[in-house]
Amino acid sequence: MKKNIFCAFLLFGQSFLLFGQQKVTFKTGILAPLKAASEHLFLAGDFNGWNQGNRDWEMGADGHGAYAIVKNMPRGLYHFKVTRGDWKTVECTKDGKPTDNRTVRIVNDTTIVVDIENWQDYFAATPQAHTASAQVHIISEKFEIPQLGRERRVWIYLPADYRSTKKKFPVIYMHDGQNLFDASTSGYGEWGIDEILDKLAGQKECIVVGIDHGGEYRITEYDPYDSKYGKGRGSDYVEFLVKTLKPYVDKNYRTKADAANTTIAGSSMGGLISMYAALKYPSVFGNAGVFSPAFWIAPDIYKYAEQKKLTSKSRFYFVCGDAESDTMVADMKKMAAIIRGKISNEANSPIVIVKGASHNEKQWNGDFPGFYEWLIN
Repeated sequence: MKKNIFCAFLLFGQSFLLFGQQKVTFKTGILAPLKAASEHLFLAGDFNGWNQGNRDWEMGADGHGAYAIVKNMPRGLYHFKVTRGDWKTVECTKDGKPTDNRTVRIVNDTTIVVDIENWQDYFAATPQAHTASAQVHIISEKFEIPQLGRERRVWIYLPADYRSTKKKFPVIYMHDGQNLFDASTSGYGEWGIDEILDKLAGQKECIVVGIDHGGEYRITEYDPYDSKYGKGRGSDYVEFLVKTLKPYVDKNYRTKADAANTTIAGSSMGGLISMYAALKYPSVFGNAGVFSPAFWIAPDIYKYAEQKKLTSKSRFYFVCGDAESDTMVADMKKMAAIIRGKISNEANSPIVIVKGASHNEKQWNGDFPGFYEWLIN
């Protein structure tokens, strides 16, 4: 009898886990020729951290010239593109221009037909002009990260009067350095941090340090917890920021090194790791810019936030768009509520929801001035 009850309970549990899941079939319709029949197609989107070659989202050949994949997915709004395993081989328009992210809302079992006009690598790469201002410099193309056993390019933005004065400046540490200053290194557009700050010359200025992401390691380096994408190395990455990079910057540049003048900021996975870093080291990072955070991939971050003690002066700026996903706003507000329960002044934890804004560098370029004005006041 007990065995039957257990089996019934197990069956109910399995059914419960699938409740609300929709059977979604992605299949190709019009398909630009592939270079070889052995090539693979992948879906990369906000459902898998925009991993361009994730095997769990590989589309299989159906034997009739098309590719398909069937997934059980929660209802919601999703964005994605198709690649052949790398962003250099991402889908594009017939004439080689980048395509916008595909958007689909899942409400029931459905089939999504994906027409692919062409592939980006079929066109000669157009040299992208460098857009970084004169205030942007490379600290090192191969800055050593002993905590990860890797090397990474590190950028720095210095205020216009850095050379002509002896002033010390606050510092903002930011992730995804490829996308902060220079269109030639960004695959999806740049934040334009340098152009924004150049306009503030002579006013309240900051040094900005940008650390490149690790490509295939990006998800795991920005995630402090293990996930289906691999072992989380976020704690090691944060140790690098605190124990290796910040001491180097403070030694070699004129910085205000205290927590009140040290900020960590980033978007998506960068928003997640910024949140974690500010929670783990509130005495180092007194401020955090949490842009469109990918809390969905690391739900343990909420428990961590509840357990951590913050300083009375800790400050967090939360911002996202309401068209990023069905859970983004709720996830971010959940974290903000935990933080507000720990700090008395709500002005130190503003929540900004941008109507109609999506999940991309264009949005974060628009979000940054408001964040910066809050930060320096």
